[in-house]
Amino acid sequence: MQTESDLLHREIVKEIAGTLGFTEKNVPTQINEGQASIVLDVKSATLCNWRCTGRYNLPFIKTGRLVRYRVADLAAWIAKRRTGMEG
Repeated sequence: MQTESDLLHREIVKEIAGTLGFTEKNVPTQINEGQASIVLDVKSATLCNWRCTGRYNLPFIKTGRLVRYRVADLAAWIAKRRTGMEG
């Protein structure tokens, strides 16, 4: 049985997929910094600032100069910040 949290997470992943032009069934597990900036509606420089300063605990993967974000991590991060929800 899915919990309310699971349903919310799934709904957010679906929204992320739609924002990036994917379907729910073919959303990638990781996206690049540019895609993450589109999802969060912030500039890539803002994401860089957040990473460097630790302002937000937004998990990321860094390999050399490449930065990736797991869609599941973005969905969880967004879910934690949702306000005005009934519950």
